[in-house]
Amino acid sequence: MKILICNDDGYQASGIVALYEALKTIADVEVVAPEHNNSAKSNALSLHTPMYVQTAANGFRYINGTPADCVHIALTGLLGYRPDLVVSGINNGANMGDDTIYSGTVGAAMEGYLFGIPAIAFSQTEKGWAHIDVAAQQARNLVQQLIPSLEAVAEGAQPSVPPWLLNVNIPNLPAGQVEGFKVCRLGRRHAAERVIMQTSPRGETMYWIGGAGQAKEAGEGTDFYATAQGYVSITPLQVDLTDHERLPYWAQTAAKLSHKH
Repeated sequence: MKILICNDDGYQASGIVALYEALKTIADVEVVAPEHNNSAKSNALSLHTPMYVQTAANGFRYINGTPADCVHIALTGLLGYRPDLVVSGINNGANMGDDTIYSGTVGAAMEGYLFGIPAIAFSQTEKGWAHIDVAAQQARNLVQQLIPSLEAVAEGAQPSVPPWLLNVNIPNLPAGQVEGFKVCRLGRRHAAERVIMQTSPRGETMYWIGGAGQAKEAGEGTDFYATAQGYVSITPLQVDLTDHERLPYWAQTAAKLSHKH
């Protein structure tokens, strides 16, 4: 099994080191990650900036770009082979509900998914890396469970299936307090907190994006609820943003406009 690991906290982050150490015991893993923290960069690609690949003392390769840049460059020439799985994380903080739209961690995994490779984004629900070793072990358990089916596809013993994209959030808990895994939908958050305004040393007004809002839809069945109960949440994601339910309504609008011509 060949696994590509990326993240959005940067190649030196505790989360990616722990994930690498956990997965290298069950697969052939390589790390290609951003040089610096790229939180909330989503799926951004650097189209107007040259990028450079460096190699750290521990063998991790890092790029002066976004998480999606790293996976894109890895899959379009840097690796020289096609990995069986793309894994992103472990992120320093939750990526639940609306967070997934902005998340660089999810963005890196999604880039692999867009290339037709199964992918998983791993995050801890709280910042600070508490019990990161436990989170890495939970990530390893999930990947190990998926390896047989991935190997069967790679060896041709099982028909190729469409790629899948999983968003996984792990509570910051000791091993004995993690209840297990639960598949759930994304919850929703309230609107973000107010923008933070400060005055620069030159007297100019600076604006900082406010913190994420509190959970709005966090009832049973959501990722917020599952992780609050001590479970590792697993949410299958899709990229199709089409509002299929309202297609007929907008078709009527288009028809009215067409008749006017």
